[in-house]
Amino acid sequence: MLPFFPLKRESGYAASHQTIGSRVLIQEILSTLGSVSVPILIPVVGGVLLARFRQLNTGPLLTVVLYILTPAIIFTNLVSAEITAEDLVSVSLFTVSNLMFLWLTAKLLSRALRLSEPESAGLTLVSTISNSVNYGLPLVLFAFGQAGLEKATVYVVLMIIIVNTFGIYLAARSHFSARDAVKSVFSLPAIYAVLAALIVRWTGIQLPEGIDTGISLLAAAYSPIVLIVLGTQMMRIEPSAISSEGKRSFWTGMAVRTLLAPLVAILICFILGIDGLLRAVLVVEASMPVAVTAVILADRFHAAVRTVSLSILWSTLLSFLILPVLIVLVARYSGV
Repeated sequence: MLPFFPLKRESGYAASHQTIGSRVLIQEILSTLGSVSVPILIPVVGGVLLARFRQLNTGPLLTVVLYILTPAIIFTNLVSAEITAEDLVSVSLFTVSNLMFLWLTAKLLSRALRLSEPESAGLTLVSTISNSVNYGLPLVLFAFGQAGLEKATVYVVLMIIIVNTFGIYLAARSHFSARDAVKSVFSLPAIYAVLAALIVRWTGIQLPEGIDTGISLLAAAYSPIVLIVLGTQMMRIEPSAISSEGKRSFWTGMAVRTLLAPLVAILICFILGIDGLLRAVLVVEASMPVAVTAVILADRFHAAVRTVSLSILWSTLLSFLILPVLIVLVARYSGV
């Protein structure tokens, strides 16, 4: 019996060590829930309450976000970001690869489920257009700090361009043209903020302190305002009955956005050799819930509005529980 004693002690130690490891992991997840999800939930709940009791009109706020706050935060972060050419190439390859993989997956699933053209377009929008801007940027800031936010900004800039070109194609199909794509991109103030930031970086121009402080002040207002708007928009999504086909499309889209998207992002990072903080940021950004932009495009171009609306609501609600777990796991895996 004696030879078995060391083995027994080692097994007990391994089990004890595993228990401690699981306990630490749970503590990290709960800590992340408190430090990341709760701060984000507070302004979101504020928006919900304003929509419920004050019927807040978000039109003016959306104009402020689109034309002032978004360009400000993009400009501020691109000017000061410690981003290498290698990071830029990696983010670009990741963004395009991730989008194409999810788009192809949605197309194959649509055929397998024999979805109609509107439902197929809706499923594709849900699968590919995530809330990387209004939700993703504040989340990354809370989870990974300013360094993470700077890396996320590059991904967000690319997604803004993609949503306003490829996103329109996904929703409109036959109505889309290359000319409309170019016009849609250059109608956005964000693209000019990108160009201005690149000029400042390349030329080494030092902005006057007053101007730099003013732009930074606007950038700081971005997160609370967009989260309030997100809460208000969630209240205006009315859960309504959908057809059996719509249910198939809804559940498939939810599975792709909440389960498959993080796995695809991790796989692409592995293939491209992306690691560290950049990998953590990209995986989290690619795993955001469905963007409100998706239902705007669905409504404008006659895709499955009800399916997309429900997907936005439920993917956003689930994200407050899913994303803290993902953040902890991907941070551990990436050594952040």
